[in-house]
Amino acid sequence: MTVDPLLEPLLAGDRRALAQAITLIESTRSDHRERADALLGGLLPRTGKSVRLGITGVPGVGKSTFIERFGLSLLEQGRSLAVLAIDPSSKRGGGSILGDKTRMEELSRRLGAFIRPSPAGATLGGVARRTRETMLLVEAAGFDTVIVETVGVGQSETAVADMVDMFIVLLLPAGGDDLQGIKRGVIELADLIVVNKADGDLLATARRSVSDYQHALRMLRSPTAGWTPEVATASALTGAGVAEVWQVVERFMAAVGEKGVARRRADQARAWMWNEVGETLLAELRKHPGVRKLVTGLEREVEAGRATPAAAARRMLEAFHGR
Repeated sequence: MTVDPLLEPLLAGDRRALAQAITLIESTRSDHRERADALLGGLLPRTGKSVRLGITGVPGVGKSTFIERFGLSLLEQGRSLAVLAIDPSSKRGGGSILGDKTRMEELSRRLGAFIRPSPAGATLGGVARRTRETMLLVEAAGFDTVIVETVGVGQSETAVADMVDMFIVLLLPAGGDDLQGIKRGVIELADLIVVNKADGDLLATARRSVSDYQHALRMLRSPTAGWTPEVATASALTGAGVAEVWQVVERFMAAVGEKGVARRRADQARAWMWNEVGETLLAELRKHPGVRKLVTGLEREVEAGRATPAAAARRMLEAFHGR
């Protein structure tokens, strides 16, 4: 088998090769997909050695500012960091803002950091479809910490929890009715809640919020065996409490242990396989000539109430199978 020309430079940590490899795996061309699969197969033995963190947060919580502060503190400790930042895609044109390199300007200039913004596209869960594969690429390139920053927070923004070792949720100082408005589905998945913007006039509110969130977590089952979710405060503006988040990460990794992390990653890989099966089958269905002939007519029938969505879907599948 021919060795991909990107493999050796990528394993040597070449940033240009890493960027080209990510572009390759994000391509939808079939020939690119085949090459990407071969490249990933070649570097797979060099992956899996990083700490994988997922970070999500409510709008306005300051995810990018927090991640930049947090990332700079990790670099000071001698770690290397790859940030996979997922940006929202336009429902109309499919374009993406892709502004995280601008928002993390100082971090992006550091040699030990790599920031890659990617459009979410049509993928639910706050992550791009190829985020998992990109994670493998940056690990093979030598980064020992990977952060996946999601689009936002909500019931459809939780897929990141199924691809990382530890899931961190950033929240604003709040309480009472505001606390009730937080999506419970996200809180149930959190290994760590960080109340950001704990500074100035909001400091006292943030401390009360910690108590409120701790009480809320006690009523929920921990998403990770061997670990009790924690709540901390931080200020991305002043830097207070940001470096201490890594101490919580270290406690988490020690509590879960190598076997626990390996078991979680094995479960995630299996789920990833079936997710890929579903995504690929749907793409093949949409491209099928027989299905494409039926789609417009079936959509009109469903819209007009002359056919049920289930019946229309069944007709598409029959066309796909040539019946």
